[in-house]
Amino acid sequence: MPATLLLIDDNAVQAATRQTILKRAGYFVIAALSPSRALEQIQGGEFPAEIRLVITDHVMPGMNGADFVRALRQTNPSVPVLVISGLEEAEEQYEGLNVTFRMKPLLPDHLLATVHGLVRDGKRDSDLLPQ
Repeated sequence: MPATLLLIDDNAVQAATRQTILKRAGYFVIAALSPSRALEQIQGGEFPAEIRLVITDHVMPGMNGADFVRALRQTNPSVPVLVISGLEEAEEQYEGLNVTFRMKPLLPDHLLATVHGLVRDGKRDSDLLPQ
């Protein structure tokens, strides 16, 4: 059974693009456009399988990625989280939250290398990615 990933991005086009890339790589991907709704679903156990990785955007209306991760960590302290943002300065908001942070644009090969590493062992594949 493929690993289940939760992808959160308020931009439907970016979400659909990443979802397609990840599905083609063999993952089961649940896309959510609202971080607050995704959080409710995680906490309520509404997903059909255990979420092995959460991928989230940073800038979203209502609840940004850092607020989402802080709330997620209260109930799911160990689930791997990948944050993708166009704002380099946003990375400091995730200090101490145990996330992997990547800048946009994130090329498909870099996305997949990071996801594979996080799903496999909860760590990024630093050796596969240029820093």
